[in-house]
Amino acid sequence: MYPRPEPSLYSKPSNFWGQPNRTNWKLGGQDVNILVLAVIWRGVAIPLLFEFLDHSGNSNAATRLLILEDALEILHCQDIFTLYGDREFIGQDWVDGLIDQGIPVTIRIRYTTSIDGLPGSEWLSDLQPGAVGVLLDDVEVFGSPMNVVGTFTTDGETLLVASNAMKSHKILKAYRKRWKIECLFRALKSKGFQLENTHMTLHDHLERLLCVLTLAYVWCILVGLQQSVRLKTHGRRAWSVITLGLRELVRAWSQPEKQREVQILAFIDLFSPSQTGFLETVGY
Repeated sequence: MYPRPEPSLYSKPSNFWGQPNRTNWKLGGQDVNILVLAVIWRGVAIPLLFEFLDHSGNSNAATRLLILEDALEILHCQDIFTLYGDREFIGQDWVDGLIDQGIPVTIRIRYTTSIDGLPGSEWLSDLQPGAVGVLLDDVEVFGSPMNVVGTFTTDGETLLVASNAMKSHKILKAYRKRWKIECLFRALKSKGFQLENTHMTLHDHLERLLCVLTLAYVWCILVGLQQSVRLKTHGRRAWSVITLGLRELVRAWSQPEKQREVQILAFIDLFSPSQTGFLETVGY
């Protein structure tokens, strides 16, 4: 029998890292466009809230601020260390709305965005070959004081990230956490539950389906965290937490009836609140 686990989804960390993002696909002529707000828990993005958009393309600041208001019914703004966002999640209204709520931001900005009155690209124009980048502290971005790091990607693309949550030399490493929500979408879609393969287009039906998939996704995480796995030479796991959890759940459901009942009940018990506060970060 599996022992009662110590870690719990309900163990409250000192801070959350929030991540809004959007996923979309087409079924025939119908657009399916979903805005998702996730939090990072133990190195894994957990979907907290989602909103189906009635149009294709980017979300707007008003819609994003509404979903954030809903999130603040669950979390306190003091619990949010920072809210990450890519270049869709920028703009004066969006940043002002977050600042008004007391939520720090760490966002990738466009090379045309004004930094202390100059386009972002101007700050990188004198960057020497091989240089890591430029660090700017206490500059104005979207009318607010922020710290900025600027560099180029390996593809030569401009990379500018602004934050009022941390000093400029810490921004780039912290911003890498934003990749967690891309891993979430892959788990729900092509690398896991194949969400895009549904033929549903009605929002009510898709909402129910996404709720069920979110529950299954979280269950896979909780089960996967219990499994030991070898590390590769670069220090990462050979298999993701999601893959490990899904394999164990499939294996448990395939057991003879008596064994199956014991194992499944133990796995269900992983949803029980715990006060241990065991928060080791494992990632995907």
